[in-house]
Amino acid sequence: MSSQNLSVTPDLNTQDAERVLGTSGSLGAGYEGLHLPVAVLLDNVRSMYNVGAFFRAADGVGLQKLCLCGITAHPPKNAISKTALGAEKTVVWEHDWDAIKMAERLHSSGFEIVAIETSAESVDLFEWQPKFPLCVAFGNEVEGLRPELLEMAATHVRIPMLGQKNSLNVATAGGVVLYELLRKYRVLTIHP
Repeated sequence: MSSQNLSVTPDLNTQDAERVLGTSGSLGAGYEGLHLPVAVLLDNVRSMYNVGAFFRAADGVGLQKLCLCGITAHPPKNAISKTALGAEKTVVWEHDWDAIKMAERLHSSGFEIVAIETSAESVDLFEWQPKFPLCVAFGNEVEGLRPELLEMAATHVRIPMLGQKNSLNVATAGGVVLYELLRKYRVLTIHP
């Protein structure tokens, strides 16, 4: 049996596209002027495709800054660009070999450090009440966050996992967390 790429979504004409995008014609309608006061710290993330996916999500939520630490690759790299699709040019980023120093600088600038990690102290992502500005830290795809970063974190947050696996791909986890933060921050700014 041969494999075919069958599209079940018809091509959108201009009228349909305007309906999907809403009256403002923007996918960011209702979020105008919103800037998410969140930084992401990636410590020793091995896959450049994961890094590229973080750039895409960071651009999507209006992230303040992406902090790339240790062996985490940084632009310009073709594998990052392949997944980021240009977001590596729109998102503010910084690289430092020392994640601890980066976290200390962020903390001294007023960011609360938050570890995205399943641990005994972790709170559920959807029950968590974040304090902005904050920096969410994600660790290596295999080993997670190193103990020093876990100790620095004021809060540990876990993503609910209902299946047999205990974790998500780091970039997928990043997307889930960032969009939940955007949702919570928007609620705070609309209903202070």
